[in-house]
Amino acid sequence: MGETQSEQNRQDGQNSPGDRAGKPPGPADTSPGSAGRRPGRRALLIGGAVAALGTAVVARDELARLWWRTPGVEKPRTPGAVDFRGATWVAASSANYRRADRPDDYAIDRVVIHVTQGSYASAVKAFQDPGHQAAAHYIVRQRGDITQMIRELDVAFHAGNRSYNERSVGIEHEGFVERKSSFTAAMYTNSARLTAQICRRYGIPVDREHVIGHVEVPGTDHTDPGRYWDWDRYMTLVRRAHRTQV
Repeated sequence: MGETQSEQNRQDGQNSPGDRAGKPPGPADTSPGSAGRRPGRRALLIGGAVAALGTAVVARDELARLWWRTPGVEKPRTPGAVDFRGATWVAASSANYRRADRPDDYAIDRVVIHVTQGSYASAVKAFQDPGHQAAAHYIVRQRGDITQMIRELDVAFHAGNRSYNERSVGIEHEGFVERKSSFTAAMYTNSARLTAQICRRYGIPVDREHVIGHVEVPGTDHTDPGRYWDWDRYMTLVRRAHRTQV
């Protein structure tokens, strides 16, 4: 299951520019040859230009993302609509995802496979709890039914890694990683159909570099889908569904 938002914030914090900033050199840090030496005017100008360019690129990217969410530009939304035919809509708490307009503001190039570590009902309850601050786009039940809780347009807090949240669709599977019986034929088949359609919709390659387990997300401490998840069986079903879907 996805991490809480506080866990994601810690992950983001590990990569923040402030953590990389060094302290000013003190007396013990200054070598004899560098005493009294100051950066030249050219070095200062070049450094300033590089910093300004970096800031401009970040600002451009952020403005582009904001543009897609302005009224009249953002894609139209229908309450209760689903992205996968046959799925049932059950809305997650808005605290558990970030409204976006993917793939126009964030490209989608991954599908992340999760296991709920509990029942379907407990997962829905958690994803509807604003205090949980984590949720996936879909839940696949053991009997094969699919529930969508967050639109693929939006960034679900499911991976525990901000970049992977922004670039992926998260699919939970009802059950427990330590129980092989959790993973039924109906679950594999319908989840594979869902993943194949997501890959087709966004042009995602159908391979294990792009269809990954939660355990493979950088920085995560989760182990799902676990050793009993049959990746060979699953990817065979995904490829078959990808070839036959229209």
